Amino acid sequence: MPDPTLQPKRACESYVEMTQLVLPSHTNPLGTAFGGQIMAWIDICAGIAAQRHARQITVTASMDDLHFRSPIRQGEVVILKAQVNRAFHTSMEVGVRVEAENPLTGERRHCSSAYLTFVAIDQNGQRVPIPPLIPGNENEQRRYEEAEERRQFRLQRRNLKRNVVSHRAEETS
Repeated sequence: MPDPTLQPKRACESYVEMTQLVLPSHTNPLGTAFGGQIMAWIDICAGIAAQRHARQITVTASMDDLHFRSPIRQGEVVILKAQVNRAFHTSMEVGVRVEAENPLTGERRHCSSAYLTFVAIDQNGQRVPIPPLIPGNENEQRRYEEAEERRQFRLQRRNLKRNVVSHRAEETS
């Protein structure tokens, strides 16, 4: 639950749009962008959105499943759009949409989406509370509600993983 002493912020205040040109150094032998390069740009874009919301140092805690829907080719422009979907007590979910644009035609296509969890920390690396988030329109409200569902899924998956690890440790003892 967000800290009630912190002033709530509107979701749109964290919005970031970033562009990158896919250069030869960003591509594999097929001339398409390295997945790791796209992931790095996603992390940077999401990190800026998280920091805009928290106005604190933020670090990446996790990235949900990342699926590449369409390859991004050398010479194309990558457009990354990020915004905080929901704030919890010391963490927040940031959604990122990745599109590729043909610079000659202006045609865009959706290439990837990702959800990242960021944590706000102080100078000693300790978690700190972040402001609550206020959705401002229907789309933001939908993303706000879906973020809670994804959070519950993440927590269940984390607990399942802990149970599997502790069960395996008991078997080997």
